[in-house]
Amino acid sequence: MMISTRGRYALRVLIDLAEHADQGYIPMKEIADRQGISLKYLERIIPVLTRNGFIEGVQGKGGGYCLLKSPGECKIGDILRLTEGDLAPVACLECGAKPCDRARECRTYPMWVEFYQHITDFFDRKTLADLVKVENSDRTN
Repeated sequence: MMISTRGRYALRVLIDLAEHADQGYIPMKEIADRQGISLKYLERIIPVLTRNGFIEGVQGKGGGYCLLKSPGECKIGDILRLTEGDLAPVACLECGAKPCDRARECRTYPMWVEFYQHITDFFDRKTLADLVKVENSDRTN
């Protein structure tokens, strides 16, 4: 399993908004500059985050984007599933996949199920607040 730039950049955008929440609405250009992400790429990521209730945007002077939820309410698993799709490590475990004819005798199937559960549990336990906390503690050391 490899998390794409889309998922990683979405996390960086949300961390940036969390860290600058006290500044109100943040223009997309400021986020792009701070994060080293092209505006064109942000224009593809931000609408997904907006449509799914993570952020809201305001047009015009003083406009930009801000988090709609507290960082502690934003599960990393939800963000990654939104940007990456299913986090299943193998096709037979993907959401909506046709049941595998070999699942009963497949020697690797139980391992993949267990691994998938670990991935899901790990990312669903982490929140944006955890990443902001890590980021802030790294800056003070």
